[in-house]
Amino acid sequence: MPQKIFITGTAGFIGFHLARLLITEGYSVHGFDGMTDYYDVRLKQRRHQTLLENASFGATEGMLEDHALLDRTVDSFEPDVIVHLAAQAGVRYSIENPRAYIDSNVVGTFNVMEAARRLEVQHLLMASTSSVYGANEEMPFTETEKADTPLTIYAATKKANEAMAHSYAHLWNLPTTMFRFFTVYGPWGRPDLALYKFVDAILDRRPIDIYNHGDMYRDFTYVGDLVRGIRLLIEAVPQRPASPADVADGDSLSPVAPFRIVNIGNNDKVRLLDFIEAIEAELGMKAQRNYMDMQPGDVPATWADASLLEQLTGYRPQTNYRDGIRDFVSWYRDYAGK
Repeated sequence: MPQKIFITGTAGFIGFHLARLLITEGYSVHGFDGMTDYYDVRLKQRRHQTLLENASFGATEGMLEDHALLDRTVDSFEPDVIVHLAAQAGVRYSIENPRAYIDSNVVGTFNVMEAARRLEVQHLLMASTSSVYGANEEMPFTETEKADTPLTIYAATKKANEAMAHSYAHLWNLPTTMFRFFTVYGPWGRPDLALYKFVDAILDRRPIDIYNHGDMYRDFTYVGDLVRGIRLLIEAVPQRPASPADVADGDSLSPVAPFRIVNIGNNDKVRLLDFIEAIEAELGMKAQRNYMDMQPGDVPATWADASLLEQLTGYRPQTNYRDGIRDFVSWYRDYAGK
C-alpha cells in the first residue's frame, strides 16, 4: 500500500478535498500549486492553510512549467504515487486565453509525466474531463466510446493529456489511470462554477445567467464522492494485458499498455432548472433569472456511465444534489459571512 502521495493542485477545489481525505486516512501528502490568479487567490490560500494544520502535509508553491523546481520537489519527497490535478481550468475561459491552457495543461502535464517516469512511481493518476466527449450525443457517456470531437481548447488539451499518458504508459510501463470528472460541486468550490455564482448572486439580489434558456442537463457530482473515487482508484493499478483478448468487455484498459480511463460521475443527469430551484429552496429566496443563448463550446447535456468505477472499486457516487447544495450553502455562508 502506498504511503507517500504527491498531488498537484492542492490549493485547488478538488486537490484540497483529496489531500484532506488522504491525510485523515494516514497518508503523507505533499502538494504542489502555482497559486495563479484565475480566481481569488485568498480562497486558495485558505485551503492550503487548512491543510498545513496537519503535520502530514507539506506544500511547494510553483508552476508546473518550471520543470526544475517540480523535479527537485518530487525528488525530495520521493512519492509512491502521483495524482496530477493541477490545470488551467474553465471551459469558457479557454476561449479567451487559450495559451494558458497549452502552457499548464500540455507542457505542465508533460513535466509531471517525466517526473513519474523517472521516479518509476507505483501509479500515476491524472485528471481529464467529461468535456472530452465534446459533440458526442449518445448518453450516458462510456469510457470505451470515441471522444474525438472536443469543442474547446480546454477539452482538447485534456484529450491530448490522455494520448500523451497512453504513450508513456506503453513506452515506460508506467501504470496510469486517467479520470474524467463530471460537473463537480460542493464546499470550498471555485467562484467560477455555477453553484458558487448562483448562490453568491441570489444572496446579493443580482440576476443569474442561465444559458440555453435553461434547457441543459448536467451530471452533478459531489466533491466528497469524487475524491473518494480517486482514493479508491489509487489502489486499482492497471496492468498491461498479456493480449488484447484479456481486456474485459466494458473495460477501457488499453490492449497494449497499463493504462485506463475511468468516468467519475453521479451516474444521473439533472435539469439545470431543477438544480436552480433546489438552490432557491435552500436559500429561501427566488433568483432573478436572465435567460441566455448557449455559449460557444458548451454542450446541452452530460451524463456519466459510472459502472466501470464501480467494477474497479465497488464504489459509486450517489450524493443527491439537494444534499450537496445544502452542504455548499452552509459552507458558503460561513466563508463569505452572508
